[in-house]
Amino acid sequence: MYFYVLAALAIDADQLTKWWVRFHLSIGESSRVLDGIIPIIRVENTGAAGSSFEGHGRWFVPFAVLIVAVVLYFRSKGKLRGRWMETGTAFYVGGAVGNAIDRALSGRVTDFIQLRLHGGVMNVADISLNVGIVILLLAVLFERPGRSSAPAARTH
Repeated sequence: MYFYVLAALAIDADQLTKWWVRFHLSIGESSRVLDGIIPIIRVENTGAAGSSFEGHGRWFVPFAVLIVAVVLYFRSKGKLRGRWMETGTAFYVGGAVGNAIDRALSGRVTDFIQLRLHGGVMNVADISLNVGIVILLLAVLFERPGRSSAPAARTH
């Protein structure tokens, strides 16, 4: 259940923040939130990461569906065990679905979180995807196979 709740929270956070940005900002308009800490600018991306494959965003919808299907398949077979694996896959799936919803409905993804380091613009789904990948890598490197990171039940 943890996996589904976390994935749903990631999807909801992504869709709600995109809705807020679409409602309050025109394309290209910028603002600052949290006392200017987070610069935001509304950008509509019809491609993929970094605006690659511009105009072909809808092609990524079947890819997102495939990713979700593969994750659900491996989960059903017990291959993605442990709290960190569940957390990483939930964030990854949440991000993939969040952006797929935009692409399926409008052929574009709303990006708005402006990164100061390299000037790129992301959204909550992109952050969720990246966090999921990092957590999955850490889980693969540090979790022992067949061992859950959840506390073990005590027997007396």
